Amino acid sequence: MGITVRTLQYYDKQGLLSPSATSEGGRRLYTDKDMVKLHQILSMKYLGFSLEDVKTRLVSLDTPADVANALAEHAAVIRKKIGALSESLKAIDILQGEVLQMQTVDFARYADIVVNLQMKNDMYWVVKHFDDDLLSHIRSHFDDKSGLAMMERIKRLNGEALQMQKSGVPPDSEQGQSFAKEFWDMILEFTGGDMSMLPKLSKLADKIGGDLDGANCFISQALEAYFAKLGINPLEQEETI
Repeated sequence: MGITVRTLQYYDKQGLLSPSATSEGGRRLYTDKDMVKLHQILSMKYLGFSLEDVKTRLVSLDTPADVANALAEHAAVIRKKIGALSESLKAIDILQGEVLQMQTVDFARYADIVVNLQMKNDMYWVVKHFDDDLLSHIRSHFDDKSGLAMMERIKRLNGEALQMQKSGVPPDSEQGQSFAKEFWDMILEFTGGDMSMLPKLSKLADKIGGDLDGANCFISQALEAYFAKLGINPLEQEETI
């Protein structure tokens, strides 16, 4: 059967397959029934069952239904593993593209991208546009859960701004100003009140561009009207500093 003596000795030691008898010289003696059991072990190993699984299941595989149920359970485990491997492969392919775009070796940034991919954050690519100060700020102020929540909040607000811009909502209208307040509150929470982060966020928005151009235009006008009503201009104060 192509099984070495050492393997048979190991199966015996693990309680998987013990010989039916032992010769006077100490050799293990196996019957036809033992051979059938060995076939079961080898078949289950081929299908990917661990030796521990084989050990616990062999005693219950007496009917076709028992075998079918064991195979169904193991198939579910394999499908789960395939799903995880598929996600890993997808992440590797994505990260490979991001690495080439970054054109620098930065394993800390790679790790941040991988974490975002694992959280299924479709804005994972934004990480490569963060400068070191902004990235350090984010790492020190947010964990995985709160960071993802903040990214989702930013994404939602940008989507709302783009929709209002397309619908012709005046930035200084009640709806526009309600949005401006929520957006500014988000900025304050994101920066932790550190206004030195604002120019970095502005540069980040410029780099991202694309559909966000329309959203940024609306946001800028809405914030300008919002600050005018409050009689402040924190953006201008930061530029002066």
